[in-house]
Amino acid sequence: MEESATRELDMSLSDGTSDEDLPSTLPRQQEEEEGRLNGSIRKGCDPLSQTQRSKLQHRRARINQQINKEMRMRAGAENLFRATSNNKVRETVALELSFVNSNLQLLKEELEELNSNMEVYQTDSEAVNVPMIPLGLKETKDVDFTLPIQDFILEHYGEEASLYDGEIKELTELRQAMRTPSRTQEGLELLMEYYNQLFYLDQRFFPPNRNLGVHFHWYDSLTGVPSCQRALAFEKGSVLFNLGSLHTQMGARQDRSCAAGVDRAIDAFQRAAGAFNYLKDNFSNAPSLDMSGPSLSMLVRLMVAQGQECVFERVTLATWDATFTSLLRLAQEASQVSEVYSLALQTMSQPLVKDYVPFSWLSTVQVKAEHFSALSHYYAAAALCDHSPSCEEEEEEEEGRDQESERVFQGFYVCPPSGPLLSTVLRDPEQRRKLGKAHLRRAVMRHEEAMRVHGLCRILRKMDILQDVLSLTHRRALDKYSELDCEDDFDETSEAPEIQPQTQQKPDITPPDFTAVHVKDLFQRLGPLSVFSARARWSPVRQVCLQRGDGGLGLTLRGDSPVLVAGVLPGGCAAEAGLREGDYLVGVEGQDCKWSKHADVVQLLKACGHRAVCISVVTMHPAQHTQEERRSMALSQGDKENTRQRLLIGGNKGQSSASLLNWNRKKKREGGGASRRLGSTFSLSLGSIRDTESMY
Repeated sequence: MEESATRELDMSLSDGTSDEDLPSTLPRQQEEEEGRLNGSIRKGCDPLSQTQRSKLQHRRARINQQINKEMRMRAGAENLFRATSNNKVRETVALELSFVNSNLQLLKEELEELNSNMEVYQTDSEAVNVPMIPLGLKETKDVDFTLPIQDFILEHYGEEASLYDGEIKELTELRQAMRTPSRTQEGLELLMEYYNQLFYLDQRFFPPNRNLGVHFHWYDSLTGVPSCQRALAFEKGSVLFNLGSLHTQMGARQDRSCAAGVDRAIDAFQRAAGAFNYLKDNFSNAPSLDMSGPSLSMLVRLMVAQGQECVFERVTLATWDATFTSLLRLAQEASQVSEVYSLALQTMSQPLVKDYVPFSWLSTVQVKAEHFSALSHYYAAAALCDHSPSCEEEEEEEEGRDQESERVFQGFYVCPPSGPLLSTVLRDPEQRRKLGKAHLRRAVMRHEEAMRVHGLCRILRKMDILQDVLSLTHRRALDKYSELDCEDDFDETSEAPEIQPQTQQKPDITPPDFTAVHVKDLFQRLGPLSVFSARARWSPVRQVCLQRGDGGLGLTLRGDSPVLVAGVLPGGCAAEAGLREGDYLVGVEGQDCKWSKHADVVQLLKACGHRAVCISVVTMHPAQHTQEERRSMALSQGDKENTRQRLLIGGNKGQSSASLLNWNRKKKREGGGASRRLGSTFSLSLGSIRDTESMY
């Protein structure tokens, strides 16, 4: 892992551009049309002057720069403090350090307040819903791929680097666009497109034995602390983190007053949990706190809890008839939400996580845990006091309904309360009233605790929606308790038992679907990845002139893209010209044949007739690494991201249809890797020509 928190990051504006930077309408339309033709989404989004979300993201970028500057100053002052022995200088430096630390604390508090600004991401609907917790996107610095890729093309592939300026520019534009994705499906596809394109970039330009020299700078989403690495896995992990963050923003903005909006919110939070869980399972040695294992575990639980809250809201919308059993099930749904939020709170309260999670997040999760616990007891009281299980249905259905009500009530509590049997309580109105009163008393207490925690957080006090919801539910429970509190009731109110959590649907952790966005290898002109990758080695392209003799050219060709010289006839013209078994034919008479089919190459050879034909070939070398290179490869393979199998992405011929962008997938023993296939070409037998081979 390479860390450079003290490196100066000259970060440009994110999520917005100035008027001078915007091109004219016609070129923009042409670029968008070209992007659609290439299967790419090349649109930036949310200009700074149009959306509150963009302004918020820009403020985050500015604070990140200031935090980076202060950290550089602190690092320099600490080095000076350790290096000098002059007491006066040490006192001056110590004073400067105190100022720098104070500035850092203020900046981190400002960033925490921005991370706690949940109202910007909420829906514009007038419906009163409890606000959700979204995540802001990680910010990054511009990356210049031009010189590193040009040097690698010239050195490794032996081609003129300037021929690929268009591809490099397209890659740069794609990365710039993915920094500002919109809160729509197009924004998700933009992030996924760049993420998928990084697979090809890894295969083309990032060999395991050395580094390309490109530095990827990203800022921590929660603390603003910068991190820098040369590993492409860091870039992939950060993009995947932003994919999950964008899902949280899309889930928070849904209108949850209708069933369709609730379903969209559930799906968004499930996909956010899947992205963070995938990142946790497959990305190791995280350089920033937001992508560490404990932080990602906390985010997964938080997203699952918010998805469970949406499930409760959907059940509430579907409960048109307030019957005894429906209210009991609603109470169990609320208890389930309270339980998952309590688990999320436990994860947030861990020592490694609590220090950098915004205090407003902790407060919100605790408020929700208390709020839904109160709701569960309220609905239990409403079922017991307002609805008699035997008088709601027609007489012919009463017995069946009573049995159903008793069955649900028997499993309603974690531990049945002391005293009369539940079946007896169910049939005695006075016993139901007393038990309902106990539930209401606990509901009022839980509501008051939620309001107390809410009042302790300065940021939550500014959220009118949450305060309105808490006040409304508390007043409703208090009014109902007052109705049941009779003057002649001298019995002490018993303690309500715990309600058994139960749900109709537990949110799934939906992993990212990398096949949803098909991309084309930007640098496919370099040749098929099975041969022309950063991990393969071959000789420089050499020209071989063949003169057809009586026995033909004296060679055997096999396969497609590129065509392989499977055999060379001893004494033939091909052998005399220096052609060797295992060579790849990449050109005929100056025409590039890296992607040509077997029949097309044969047609080009036959078209030359009896005159000499000039072909271009390369010779593959077996993978041989020095001890230092093997050590470097072992270190790079320590990250599961760098050991994934090949990717199924449309638009590229010759690609495997097996696994897809799986960081954790181990290489199969049977092979399938490029180096193993290439090595097998050296053991071809001339005597056994297969159906796919032909002698010429």
